[in-house]
Amino acid sequence: MQTPEPAPRRPAIPHTDAGREIETLDEFDEVVAAHGSLAGRRVQAVDLTERTDELLTLDAEGAVFLGCPMGPDAAARIRATGALVFPPVPGLPFDPYRGRLYSPDELFAGLAEGGYESTPDARAYHWFQQTKADYDVFASMLRAVHDDSVSDALDELLVGTRVVGVMGGHAMARGTDGYAGAARLGRTLARSGVTVATGGGPGAMEAANLGAYAARFDDGMLTEALRLLSAAPSFTPSVTAWASAAFEVRSRWPDGGDSVGIPTWFYGHEPPNAFAGHIAKYFANATREDGLLARSNAGVVFLPGAAGTVQEIFDNATPNYYESRGAPTPMVLVGRAHWTERLPAWPLLTALARERSMDARIALVDTVEEAADALAKPD
Repeated sequence: MQTPEPAPRRPAIPHTDAGREIETLDEFDEVVAAHGSLAGRRVQAVDLTERTDELLTLDAEGAVFLGCPMGPDAAARIRATGALVFPPVPGLPFDPYRGRLYSPDELFAGLAEGGYESTPDARAYHWFQQTKADYDVFASMLRAVHDDSVSDALDELLVGTRVVGVMGGHAMARGTDGYAGAARLGRTLARSGVTVATGGGPGAMEAANLGAYAARFDDGMLTEALRLLSAAPSFTPSVTAWASAAFEVRSRWPDGGDSVGIPTWFYGHEPPNAFAGHIAKYFANATREDGLLARSNAGVVFLPGAAGTVQEIFDNATPNYYESRGAPTPMVLVGRAHWTERLPAWPLLTALARERSMDARIALVDTVEEAADALAKPD
């Protein structure tokens, strides 16, 4: 009787940690040199076309390769050893399997030569516009995989980091007192040792990221940067002019302080700002908003804004309200008249806080300097 062929080995999908992830070619070479095996590893968006010899000999049982270009012989061989291979998807303006957050230079590549419409950021938005309403399960899967990859990279970046979120409207124009105040807030927070995180867009968000960028320089740098940026007050009517002014500031003062921006292509008319050193850009706005607030573990400052900022206040208040295992994160609202008269979110927030003894964790202040002081107070 003929012996049946053995069933192909099924790749194990064990719980993994960041130490099993390989996200650069250098990391790949280090793992191969140190262990002589890729078993159980996750190799993410690494071009392996020059590593065919290694892939033809290494054990890859239980490994997963996400969007890694490789030769056909190498791909066939590692599949046979029990690996899962998710090949790159051609024709996309983004990499759904990316292992790192975006940088401003990456999203705005080609700005000087072809204007904003030629950049990867604009092209990804146009792809989103074309696919988001066509009910194509493949396109929705690619968006979901991309956003999960971004969340994974964001978590890896922020491990052990104290993060303060700064929320505010995109309409706050450069050259205004409000914009300058938000920038001073970002600078003060960054100098205090926390990581500033914003929604990553224009207006108050850009100002806070600018302030964090300016934290490494003397105070005069921010004054001059604000003057230069005021020549292009808004991203309308020209994103190209608006972004170019930001890159001029970055060119004059390179290697500024780091901060995080978490924008979305959902609001495609709203480009990311160029002052966040690490940009976690999402297709799904709900994932982006929840992730930004959830990662602001040292507090959140809410600058004057409109509907989106009001939503963020109560998105943040809800988990604080139901928090039972520890202290809720501090919430500081800036602009007494704005939050009590124009958009009276403060009375409702106060009522919720009193129900759960959260009064000491919320504050309403008039200035950004007071906001920074409120966050600096001990619990």
